Amino acid sequence: MPPPRRPLGVVTRGTTNPNRLRRVDNWIAARCAGPLLDAVDPLVVDLGYGATPVTAVELRARLAAAVRPDVRVVGLEIDPVRVAAAAAAADPPRLTFARGGFELAGLRPVLVRVFNVLRQYDESAVGPAWRTMAGGLAPDGLIVEGTCDELGRLATWVLVDSSGQPRSLTLAPRLATLESPAALAERLPKALIHHNVPGTGVHALVRALDDGWRDAAAYATFGPRQRWLRTVTAVRDAGWPVLDRPARWRLGEITVAWSAVAP
Repeated sequence: MPPPRRPLGVVTRGTTNPNRLRRVDNWIAARCAGPLLDAVDPLVVDLGYGATPVTAVELRARLAAAVRPDVRVVGLEIDPVRVAAAAAAADPPRLTFARGGFELAGLRPVLVRVFNVLRQYDESAVGPAWRTMAGGLAPDGLIVEGTCDELGRLATWVLVDSSGQPRSLTLAPRLATLESPAALAERLPKALIHHNVPGTGVHALVRALDDGWRDAAAYATFGPRQRWLRTVTAVRDAGWPVLDRPARWRLGEITVAWSAVAP
């Protein structure tokens, strides 16, 4: 029997909070359900769940309720102390925890959610990490990699396909507390955050959202949702390749093709 593969990666800070990843979980349930519904084994990996297993527990519950009840979530962490501490939250076979990193512990998941992990790495590590994870996916599997603030009020993520190539970027602020879309710049994924400078696609996108939000100030009378809808409509009408529909915009989201923001 071959020896277990050494986990790839480093131990990160592990900060987490309940409901911190609610926005991305709900997006996954809505936009990534197809591969999970088609899979013989609907396996999802929550990579780098942190100091407590709460976000893995929530991911399993949300996908079971919204996609299929037999979805299986495995939380992976490099730190063996965190793996041991998570054991009390396990509910085999639907929710388990193990030691692993970007090599995915030899699993073949349909989907990997990896949040607030790569932001703690150098940008040069992002592409190799995407490709390593993609190499462990089931056929047509997906990776959702991103970052958010401590309470999940500002979140951004990249959808990466099974070849390790990014497909789209999603920006998702909590509209009730949003003062300006410019605040999202602080939480851009590692692949983009250092490229948020004049002359780049991601800078232009954030600027377009900020300008649209300011121009839609009159709609604030009807609430932040209507103001955001007007903002995203203006961005789309200006030619940005917006991939989602108003039903998602109403939730405080915008998803654009990666080609528009690629460094």
